[in-house]
Amino acid sequence: MLVRLLKLSTNTTIINQFPVLPSGTDYVQTGVAQLVEHRSPKPGVGSSSLSSRANIYEMKKVVAYIKESYDELVHKVSWPTYSELTNSAVVVLYASLLIALVVFAMDFCFQNFMEKIIYPH
Repeated sequence: MLVRLLKLSTNTTIINQFPVLPSGTDYVQTGVAQLVEHRSPKPGVGSSSLSSRANIYEMKKVVAYIKESYDELVHKVSWPTYSELTNSAVVVLYASLLIALVVFAMDFCFQNFMEKIIYPH
């Protein structure tokens, strides 16, 4: 933690506002956040116009990205035909069913193994 140490004289009343210090010390720790001056920029003065120009530049970049994405999706991507799409969907369906049956068989065998051999009734 960053701290700033303030040297206090022994005859000030400020010492009463801080926690009790170990004997022989006359330093008080204060957090860094207490030492930061907070200012908010006024609209239309100084750097406010720079930040608005930066926001406009960022918006132009976002719009250009969206236009390029649309152009790529419409003109450069090769979309599958309806028959290719249905064939792929059928392959995924059969593969999913096969994996489900394999997992079911493994679970059934493991359950019987545990019930009959490891923990018989």
